[in-house]
Amino acid sequence: MNEVCLRDTVLEVDLDSIAYNVKAIRKMVGNEVAIAAVVKSNGYGHGALDIAPTIMENGGDYLAVATLTEALELREKYEKYRIFIMGYTPNEQLEYIVKGEIIQTIFSLEQGIILNELGKRFGKKPIVHIKYDTGFNRLGFQDNDQSIEEIKAICRLENLHVEGIFSHFALAGVDEDKLQYEKFISAISKIEEDNFKFKYKHICDSIAGVNYPQYRLDMIRAGAIIYGLKSYRSDELKLKQAVSFKSKIYHIKKIKKGEGVSYNYKWRAPRDTIVGTMPFGYSDGYPRNMTDKGYVTIKGKKAPLIGVICMDQSMVDLTDLNPVAVGDEVIIYGDGSNNSVSIQEASELGATNKNEIVCRITRRTPRIYKKSGKIVKVLNYL
Repeated sequence: MNEVCLRDTVLEVDLDSIAYNVKAIRKMVGNEVAIAAVVKSNGYGHGALDIAPTIMENGGDYLAVATLTEALELREKYEKYRIFIMGYTPNEQLEYIVKGEIIQTIFSLEQGIILNELGKRFGKKPIVHIKYDTGFNRLGFQDNDQSIEEIKAICRLENLHVEGIFSHFALAGVDEDKLQYEKFISAISKIEEDNFKFKYKHICDSIAGVNYPQYRLDMIRAGAIIYGLKSYRSDELKLKQAVSFKSKIYHIKKIKKGEGVSYNYKWRAPRDTIVGTMPFGYSDGYPRNMTDKGYVTIKGKKAPLIGVICMDQSMVDLTDLNPVAVGDEVIIYGDGSNNSVSIQEASELGATNKNEIVCRITRRTPRIYKKSGKIVKVLNYL
């Protein structure tokens, strides 16, 4: 185990919280609904490789990613986990899918034929899920009769296992979601008229999986809820936020009233001010548009950020927190307790959503993994 952390700006990941959330999701959906745990974007910033065992040991059935590179990174470490690519993989890269025994999303007869032939060549039977577009208008077979016939043709391919079919809610409203669901079920009924049967039919992501129990079908794709990030209306699912983003004070100086801080002097001291400098910036994933509105927490007290957020450093007004010393801990994001900025509040301040806030925390920032309150791994990516 690497126990030496090479930076003071870190993301702490509580594996017990992830385990708690997965168990809560399993209890919510029951044993008849599979959980595809979405670990794309490096596990929403939490570190896909290092949270994967916790997810799978506590009720996850699949690890779902967006890209081939994400899938191959997981496959290299975990030979037996079921890995599902929800996005598009180009034809020339499908060989990696077959060799790695990765489950692939397809939405063309052409790719079905290619995978069928690759399976014969390598002595394997590739597994696919069909993507059907019911109104999101991103990826998938369009909702028409021609698509139905092409999907049937894919299902007839002898060396291809069509395990599932899925769609994605636009979450534009209850009525629109219901219409999408009905389109999806209608398409499945037309396909299954020819004695084809899908093991998994799924349309629910995290939000829909909680809000619409009637639409869960055979699988839900649980993303944000794995990490304790709530964007749903229901109070049924209680979650625990799994991360804290922390740093330290690196430098303290006093400046006079009227002096500027950071680029273009967009912030000037309204009084004699104690300025602290911290080693995190937008290259660590902290939103640059937090300038003039972000704050951190030091010793349980709020401290406003001042000046334009830099690539590698940020400055904070310590005047009302005195005494503060070099080396004191800074909470960038917490769970909202003890005056910390929660991920929800950070998303509102940064004019984005919670998923982006955690996904954008870069690999330059080490991850510290904790279990039962103790550090079990320190991961320095760079």
